[in-house]
Amino acid sequence: MLNLPKSTEFGKKIPKQKFYDKIEISPEVKRALVEQIKEIRWVNKLSPDTLNLQPGTKVTELEVFLIHLKERELDERVLRQIDRELPYHLLFLLEYEEQYKAVIGYKESAEAGTAAFKVNRYYATDWSSEAELRPELRGLDIDAVYEGCVRQIAGAALSGTQGSDLRDSIENAAQQEKLERQLAALDAKIRKEKQPKKKFELVQERKRLQEQG
Repeated sequence: MLNLPKSTEFGKKIPKQKFYDKIEISPEVKRALVEQIKEIRWVNKLSPDTLNLQPGTKVTELEVFLIHLKERELDERVLRQIDRELPYHLLFLLEYEEQYKAVIGYKESAEAGTAAFKVNRYYATDWSSEAELRPELRGLDIDAVYEGCVRQIAGAALSGTQGSDLRDSIENAAQQEKLERQLAALDAKIRKEKQPKKKFELVQERKRLQEQG
């Protein structure tokens, strides 16, 4: 898949039950696993053992999971459940009626010295043919390969942050998104406000917020 080197091919089917049997999950997530997913396959393993790369300091392996869907949408909580259960960094490839979407989360250790991970947010491509999803494996170690995949899939969401630490890029992008939501909310209030004095105060508040950003 994804035109990745043959040395990375893995090809292992993973039972859906693995992610809800003997594990406390909400009924909604279990229902999504059962009703939205046909099959999960572990198709590629990107690691120093399968690629001529150095080990990473934050990422030991990047696994590619192919998820065949029964419908076009997948509840994001399902991806979070899978991510929580596996101590690897994951690249999801969703398939529905021969169309594909790549999804990857920014995943980092929850606490120093532990095996626990947390995913702050997910990025996804648009739906396209499998041939159009061909990420470049950039860098000399697994950390760099993972970062390259996150940036390629995130696209415009992380544009303008090249050269910054990936974690800083994610945080800056999140702050920018929050600012844009706040400005949009103020714009809506300004359009609806009828009293000149109150409208002026809202405009000034918007200017201050924009200057802070």
